[in-house]
Amino acid sequence: MAEGRGEHEFTCFVQRTRPALRRIAFALSDDWHEADDLVQRTLMTIFLRWPELDRRDTMAPYARRVMTRLLISDRRSSRWTREVLFGVPPEAGAARDPYVPVSQRMVLRDALARLGPRQRATIFLRFWEDRSVEETAQVLGNESSTVRSQTVRALNTLRDALDASST
Repeated sequence: MAEGRGEHEFTCFVQRTRPALRRIAFALSDDWHEADDLVQRTLMTIFLRWPELDRRDTMAPYARRVMTRLLISDRRSSRWTREVLFGVPPEAGAARDPYVPVSQRMVLRDALARLGPRQRATIFLRFWEDRSVEETAQVLGNESSTVRSQTVRALNTLRDALDASST
């Protein structure tokens, strides 16, 4: 078989199977970057063995098997390679008060209660739901300038309330 024909067959194989392999790799790893690396390593492994492989028309199951084995191998080896050894155990930090987050949440709730309903809605839409000024204005039925001014006033009120509670 000519070398050019083998490379052309492999290129066609990659074009045909890479999107599906990438989706499977993401399902296995739950990380797009790791999935891309896994697909690349899978294709490199297959490319190195390409001249020896028969039945190239049914290579997709073989590629999935190679990918799965590479991932399992990575996960097994990572258990041992990511450990950091110390001569002496690190010192324990000061114990945190478990009620600090609760008290901070209560202070924030009290500060939000000082806002008027429209300012509270503006803050909620802008920062909790991460909406733009224009989207918030559309939801509230206001102009964009009104949303901007309500946001500034509400944030100033919140800052004042939180500064007062911290002293």
